[in-house]
Amino acid sequence: MQKILIVDDDKLTCDFIQEILEEFKVETTSSQDPQAAIELGKQGKFDVIISDINLQNRLTGLDVLKNFKRFLPDSEVILISGFGTLETAIEAVREGAFDYISKPFNINEVKAVVKRALEKKQLIKENQSLRTQLEMAQPSTSLIGSSPKMLAVYKSIANVAHSKSTVLISGESGTGKELVAKQIHFNSPRREKSFLAINCGALTETLLESELFGYQKGAFTGATTDKIGLFEEADGGTLFLDEIGDTTPAMQVKLLRALQEQEIKRVGGVKNIKVDVRVIAATNRSLEELVQEGKFREDLLYRLSVIIIQLPPLRERREDIPALISHFLNKHLPDEKGRPAISHEVVDALVNYSWPGNVRELENTVERLCQFCKGGIIMVDDLPPKMNTKIKFHQRQLYEDMPVLDELERRYLMHVLERTKYNRTQAADILGINRRTLYRMAERFGIDLKEE
Repeated sequence: MQKILIVDDDKLTCDFIQEILEEFKVETTSSQDPQAAIELGKQGKFDVIISDINLQNRLTGLDVLKNFKRFLPDSEVILISGFGTLETAIEAVREGAFDYISKPFNINEVKAVVKRALEKKQLIKENQSLRTQLEMAQPSTSLIGSSPKMLAVYKSIANVAHSKSTVLISGESGTGKELVAKQIHFNSPRREKSFLAINCGALTETLLESELFGYQKGAFTGATTDKIGLFEEADGGTLFLDEIGDTTPAMQVKLLRALQEQEIKRVGGVKNIKVDVRVIAATNRSLEELVQEGKFREDLLYRLSVIIIQLPPLRERREDIPALISHFLNKHLPDEKGRPAISHEVVDALVNYSWPGNVRELENTVERLCQFCKGGIIMVDDLPPKMNTKIKFHQRQLYEDMPVLDELERRYLMHVLERTKYNRTQAADILGINRRTLYRMAERFGIDLKEE
């Protein structure tokens, strides 16, 4: 049961406030002496303290506030004043008062303020409990989740970590493919050596070749010195090739040779260089379909997919979302005192959202909520409109087999991008919009536009 301490030099006022708060089913204690109230606080933990500022004593309500914030920093202190000033109000806020009520007070206002304070305390307790559970369950991994699909991923990581075989990680954009690759590396015998990553879709063929294999002095204009590539730099360690499906056929031949022979040749070089590198590749596209379309070498696919780990999209492991929310709150607001509580309605809304951008979109959303929430509690009204489900979620349940317009728009955008092979100009023409609008749509739905 939550506990409230009432401090006022008038016993009738204390009795009146206690009577007002009976509906909250809380344990109330009152004191007419501020020093006695402070001693009570040292002996027992109170969730909320309600104190008059102007007490007939050398100590004031501000002194009560300062003392409780020193030895019970998690308590919420509500101050009441019959003749408050701007200076007093500013000092109260600066010292950490939860709210400031003027006399004669409105009964409904008192109830509303106390209710908010109690709810915040309860939410903070629940969040602390959840954080403790998470820290006990997952002390050393940046992968969060205990759903059956994530447990299957963890088992796969454990099974392949000590192997030398190449691994192909498949999953939608934003599902955490690089995190899985890092966990494989840091749980393997290669953990003391380098883990290097490169996005194959972000570079042109020539630049990607130079980055992977290095080059000799004079190989091309601007090559004034020798440069080792990532294969040599990762010798003895792990090389993560993200978006492997975006590589050109010529690059695929070079990668196949490097994997088969465990040797590379620098751009402009004549000497073969032996390397000991474990390659982990990732893709958000179907490599089998690319093989059928003649865009990906079948022999390279076989070489890469010795072991395949399939990462589930966030919408298929919704039970992990509360734990992810807690993790991102800790990450973006490591100072617990400044960390907001989060209401059950917000958690429910986030759990029921479709998350086209997966975990990356969830993290961005939590970071935004940390910056813009008001009053120390994240409420439904703080959510972006597309996630505010106070009305539309009930309607969606009535027509569960019918997607909302946002979902249809996202699906059609993905369809057009795939048909145009992510050509932004063609996609914008088909959709009848300009490229800037296309970028905004892709950002809104968490879709990663590939480099042209």
